[in-house]
Amino acid sequence: MIVTDLPCCPSLKEYRQIVGAEQFSAIEELAGRLSGIRMQEINSTRQGGGVAEILASYVPFLNALGLETTWSVMEAKPAFFDVTKTLHNFLQGRDGFSPSMIETYWEAQRQNEGLIEDDADVVTIHDPQPLGLIEFLTGREREQKRLLWRCHVQLETVPTGTAGSIGNILRRLVEKYHASIFSSFQYLPLWRVPGFIIPPFIDPLSEKNRDLPTAEVDAVLAKYGIDAEKPIVTQVSRYDVFKDPVGVIEAFRKVRRKTPCQLVLVGGRACDDPECFLVLREVRETAEDDPDIHVLDLPPDSHREINALQRASDVIVQKSLKEGFGLTVTEGLWKGKPVVAGNVGGIPLQIRDGWNGYLVSTVQETADRVLYLLRHPDAAGEMGIRGREFVREYYLLPRGVQDHLAVVDQVVNGKITARESVICYHPQVVTGRMAACAPRD
Repeated sequence: MIVTDLPCCPSLKEYRQIVGAEQFSAIEELAGRLSGIRMQEINSTRQGGGVAEILASYVPFLNALGLETTWSVMEAKPAFFDVTKTLHNFLQGRDGFSPSMIETYWEAQRQNEGLIEDDADVVTIHDPQPLGLIEFLTGREREQKRLLWRCHVQLETVPTGTAGSIGNILRRLVEKYHASIFSSFQYLPLWRVPGFIIPPFIDPLSEKNRDLPTAEVDAVLAKYGIDAEKPIVTQVSRYDVFKDPVGVIEAFRKVRRKTPCQLVLVGGRACDDPECFLVLREVRETAEDDPDIHVLDLPPDSHREINALQRASDVIVQKSLKEGFGLTVTEGLWKGKPVVAGNVGGIPLQIRDGWNGYLVSTVQETADRVLYLLRHPDAAGEMGIRGREFVREYYLLPRGVQDHLAVVDQVVNGKITARESVICYHPQVVTGRMAACAPRD
């Protein structure tokens, strides 16, 4: 399915004003080098989750630059998403994937044969769900196109095992791509495929991140019965065990014993995450109708409401146990809020402990840090200011576009081939600029 109802890209002039003329000129130079190249993005869901949010801004931005880009979404039966959710958990170190699930995976790949467009020059496949589509291209098509695989999950060590194991299947598929892209250096597997590091990003002019009038923020609080006069602690995430919403409730109750406050858990759904309903039920049972705990189950397009809730919060929490990158952390920092988040995945790339937020590993640490920030609003405010400027420099849409176009430029105009073993990465990932490629020893 081709996504045709994309929002219009705000004026590129507005982005230039946010990030500065120097960075924007570099983007325009890269776009000029790639003039005439047709690009396609493919993922597994139109709404819900960070990948869909990224593409909803990224694709219009590229088109506004004059680079013809389309976005296509897989279509599959619910059983496929049960399998890929289990696969997602498996890649993050959790057991449960069985060989019997492999046939369901391939059935969905066959149903989407032809999703890769004939006239696309550069195709980016996002995450494991559509990874197998490369198998339905001819050898000539693989040579003519440039195929990139972008992994957004926190990839643990993937055991290869026997020839028919899921680990070996993944490796075999990924090594057929011209390059792979990961959110953090630590996720790079030792596979024979060029690897790039590109941290994700947010769109500062999207409905979820643009400035909102105070009256709208107040109206959203009133709609959900949230007391504007009582300090607000908020976590925004799909209801997933790896986001540990139950642990957030436990930490909140420890904080509330010492100072008045309320907790807002904001969860969205995605069609490729069938497990969220079970986690949501557990969260509601744990909350026990506590009037200070607001468990919100919002539609995936509730961007302005989520924006308002984040802006109304005193502290943003993201107590993840596993995390690819954590765009909700980025969103909280961009809104000038101190963030208390799990010391996992890509979160440490965003939070400098004690400078723009805190990194935590336990329920007690989470409670201690939240309590400190509620009791020291001046320190919290200073952290929020630093966090917003940090995101402005490193984690906004224009920077993400610049890095991705640098990768495309390498695979189209450079000397990288699918058989080379090369890693291209930021010397310090948070610099936001691609370094020169160097052969891996």
